Amino acid sequence: MHAPPTAPRTRALGFAALAVAMLMSVPTAQTAFGEEAKAVPGGGDLGPNVHVFDPSTPDIQGKVDEIFKKQESAQFGLDRHALMFKPGTYDDINAQIGFYTQIAGLGLNPNDTTFNGDVTVDAGWFDGNATQNFWRSAENLTLNPVSGTNRWAVSQAAPFRRMHVKGGLNLAPDGYGWASGGYIADSRIDGEVGPYSQQQWYTRDSSVGGWVNGVWNMTFSGVEGAPANSFPEPPYTTLETTPISREKPFLHLDGDDYKVFVPEKRENARGVSWANGTPAGESIPLDQFYVVKEGADAATINAAVEQGLHLLFTPGVYHIDETINIDRADTVALGLGLATIIPDNGVTAIKVGDVDGVKLAGLLVDAGPVNSETLIEVGPENASADHAANPTSLQDVFVRIGGAGPGKATTSIVVNSDDTIIDHTWVWRADHGEGWGWETNRADYGVRVNGDDVLATGLFVEHFNKYDVEWYGERGRTIFFQNEKAYDAPNQEAIQNGDTKGYAAYRVDDSVEQHEGWGMGSYCYYNVDPTIIQEHGFKAPVKPGVKFHSLNVVSLGGNGQYEHVINDVGSPTSGTETVPSQVVNFP
Repeated sequence: MHAPPTAPRTRALGFAALAVAMLMSVPTAQTAFGEEAKAVPGGGDLGPNVHVFDPSTPDIQGKVDEIFKKQESAQFGLDRHALMFKPGTYDDINAQIGFYTQIAGLGLNPNDTTFNGDVTVDAGWFDGNATQNFWRSAENLTLNPVSGTNRWAVSQAAPFRRMHVKGGLNLAPDGYGWASGGYIADSRIDGEVGPYSQQQWYTRDSSVGGWVNGVWNMTFSGVEGAPANSFPEPPYTTLETTPISREKPFLHLDGDDYKVFVPEKRENARGVSWANGTPAGESIPLDQFYVVKEGADAATINAAVEQGLHLLFTPGVYHIDETINIDRADTVALGLGLATIIPDNGVTAIKVGDVDGVKLAGLLVDAGPVNSETLIEVGPENASADHAANPTSLQDVFVRIGGAGPGKATTSIVVNSDDTIIDHTWVWRADHGEGWGWETNRADYGVRVNGDDVLATGLFVEHFNKYDVEWYGERGRTIFFQNEKAYDAPNQEAIQNGDTKGYAAYRVDDSVEQHEGWGMGSYCYYNVDPTIIQEHGFKAPVKPGVKFHSLNVVSLGGNGQYEHVINDVGSPTSGTETVPSQVVNFP
């Protein structure tokens, strides 16, 4: 671990003063003016929005219901909540999970915390349509569903991690209304998973008792029990293992002490990380974290990192006026309850140095009203260090531009560091809510990758004015990509890219020699001008080392059309119905 640095002394400090300073119990840190100031303390309580339960807590159901009532339809609200359950068995629970709510067990293993009941997401608040069930999570619990099947009807930014379901899992809302795709990792579902109306889904390093169906794109890597690769009919893309993965850090209890467990990196992983009991990794005591609470400013957060503390963001909304800089190897920055960071004055929200092993997880970055050139940067421009042994990772890190109010950013996420793992991100330029419109929430680019050997597992990027994803680094890999082009383009001219009709959803630069992708889809719904033509969903150089498997493009209801899938390859979508077009391999 990194101890807080010793503050330098000035020559003017006399011997007696020095002796007193050495005896002080409160560590000191140097300010920008050379003065001595108290260091940022580590540890402390988790604040009012982390709700901790044990099996003896009275009226657990009532408290869970109270939070759900507030959060069920609060799509752009300001409340954030984490429901944390100590190890033990909880009977007769139906925890319905609304917006900005995380539910999690506090054991080292999901089987330490068991519900004889359900953790439920449904879509009654939206007339049975689950396509806006965003920003929530379930983690580290074992469920014995009352009916034998648990319902988790979500779309983007709603991870299901380290869960053990002793039964089936239904991913569709009651009535089988629309649902737009999601993510499972490090989970065991003993029974069948039924996606039903889910348009697309990605499952990583898990175990399932069966998989019922698929609509457009169902992708699996490292999943025991996954269906065989068969794209496009049925639309299953299956990799036996995940090349590189490291599970998300999580809060747990060691006796009465809170710690954050940081799992080890896995290579060619298959199945859950906790199958043999305690997973491999390191537990970091809470007193080595700055426990960030609402009202904290970026200067204090940066001071905490500089003195050697990790960051645990409690559920809340954090407005910052300077960049949060993380330039120390192995720093953990973990958010609870969809903790949200908003840059108010056009700064970049988070910058990570070109160092080993930084873990960003469980954070939502919401663009502010003043345009930010970038919102998250991993590594400085021209970063070149080798991080293969200990990569930086982004897990459940989400970006939103507009929706909760006007927001702008030129490029949402820029990855400059080599070997970075992007494990489940939803980068979204809003198409509904408040503060959106073709220029109102202008955001030209979603994700730009400059680093080499970057791996994305579960890349969701939608609605950007120009390219949703651009990839310049060598040997990049993406396993599952979900995209919608911007609905609100006013006309063909607005999206014209030189001589090309529209900007590709995913573009690999012509300079790249090696790149590979599996299970990738782009969909258009140009409802402002349904006559818009999108030349292709994907663009890449035609080279032996550039390969794509299981690509598709879809025109939703005939609102806009694709002429090709990738470059000039693949048949067009046409007509007024929802029409998919597939090309299995490229080239």
